[in-house]
Amino acid sequence: MIRAEGGCHCGAVRFAIESASDGDGAPRTALCHCSDCRRCAGAPVVGWTAVASSTFRLIKGSPAVYRSSEHAERSFCPQCGTGLFYVNEVVLPGLVDIQTAAFDDPQVFPAMAHIQAAEEIGWMKTAHELPRFDRYPEF
Repeated sequence: MIRAEGGCHCGAVRFAIESASDGDGAPRTALCHCSDCRRCAGAPVVGWTAVASSTFRLIKGSPAVYRSSEHAERSFCPQCGTGLFYVNEVVLPGLVDIQTAAFDDPQVFPAMAHIQAAEEIGWMKTAHELPRFDRYPEF
């Protein structure tokens, strides 16, 4: 059994999941490269953890909802703007997709796949080859 909590940057919205740790009910985590996710997050890729809607609950606050397409709703904190959830009952029936980095301990949900790679920004293919710094570098 996986029990995890998370929330937005300012703490106004909090959520929890309680899900099976294996089998069909287990969370599935992917890194999405689609242009919609990139533009909504302002990031080159977004980590998502899909969980059964029945395992998800809000425990604090009320997120704002943005309808990003005919069937998709993206939820975010109305105070700090942190992206939180994605629901699309046509494409992902019975699931809530949670932005993985919004969990208190996102390490619990390692990425299992890259999705929508057809829309990947070209330079992401070699991003892992860039120099790494533990903190801000002195350029």
